[in-house]
Amino acid sequence: MTTTRVLQQVLRGQPTSDGAGVHLVRLFGPGRYALLDPFLLFDAFGSSDPDDYLAGFPDHPHRGFETVTYMLAGAMEHRDSAGNAGLLEAGSVQWMTAGRGIVHSEMPRQHEGRMAGFQLWVNLPAAHKMDPPRYQDIPPDAVPEVALADGVTVKVLAGEVDGTPGPVRGIVTDPTYLDFTLPSGAAASFPLPPGHHAFVHVFEGRIAIGPPADERALAVDQVGVLSVGDDQHGVRLVAGDDPARVLLIAARPLGEPVAHWGPFVMNTRDEIDQAIADYRAGRLVD
Repeated sequence: MTTTRVLQQVLRGQPTSDGAGVHLVRLFGPGRYALLDPFLLFDAFGSSDPDDYLAGFPDHPHRGFETVTYMLAGAMEHRDSAGNAGLLEAGSVQWMTAGRGIVHSEMPRQHEGRMAGFQLWVNLPAAHKMDPPRYQDIPPDAVPEVALADGVTVKVLAGEVDGTPGPVRGIVTDPTYLDFTLPSGAAASFPLPPGHHAFVHVFEGRIAIGPPADERALAVDQVGVLSVGDDQHGVRLVAGDDPARVLLIAARPLGEPVAHWGPFVMNTRDEIDQAIADYRAGRLVD
């Protein structure tokens, strides 16, 4: 019997700062790994006050995981120690696989106006932690939008909706990353692979999640962790009295030990010590 996933737990974001002082909401951090494997961290940033974002994210290292940046408004430029550069603008997505190591920066390309978006950290399995780093920089016009019933639309960043694949490809955890827009009172149902961990984040409006007999509400700045089971395929979202905008994100869990220190995520403390030593010695990148 196939069942619809229910809301298992609600996480509430906490205001914080990162980088050189960028104000953001940490929707969840590394302490939730057992619940959300392979997801490590999820931040939302959004402000029209330049003092909240102008300091940006100067040069910093990563090893052992992937960062996913989805821009809603504004523009940031990324650069790295290998000479790569790209522009993150409204509607674009960047899936960066840090692999064995990268040192990069993400700095605002604006001095006023609104900057908003999300950054997600996704773990890599042990067999791929030392892969060569790579970027998938996806411009806004390469992100397809699919129309569903009830006036619902969905932007497909990763995964597939009604036969339309997202532009992010070749990710080992087989992720789904969808941006739903639901008119007032509209409902949308979407299948997910059994066993994949999944969560929902509401950033406009309010929604209910689950089958009609077991709906639970989720509001702005909350993350809803969905139940998981071999027979649980479907996700059902219903907008409240106002239109809603919702991220649905899922991926295959790794089930591996996690050692985390700052910008490095490995499997053992010895591997973390090696990453720190490599960074200090300038060996983190080729």
